[in-house]
Parts: sequence; C-alpha cells; structure tokens
Amino acid sequence: MDIILIILGVVLALFLITFAIYWFNLDMKLIRVIYDWLQTHYDKMKRDKKL
Repeated sequence: MDIILIILGVVLALFLITFAIYWFNLDMKLIRVIYDWLQTHYDKMKRDKKL
C-alpha cells in the first residue's frame, strides 16, 4: 500500500509542476532568454562577407 501512495504522490507532483509551467508560460519565457543570449552571441561573430 505504501508503494501505491508513493507513486500517486510522484504523479501528483509531476502534474503540479507541469501545470505550473503551463499556467505561467515558463517554457516560452525560457526560450526567450535563450533566444536573446543566442542573438547577442551571433551579433558579435565576425562576418566573412558584408551583405
């Protein structure tokens, strides 16, 4: 019986974590931070050709 309660607790915790990610739109906020970091990285790169 203890194993079932542990499994249910883990499933409930995972559900709450994914629900919080969905509710606060955290995945897209993380992608925005990564995008901004990559944009500054690529802007600093030396170019071979001028457009």
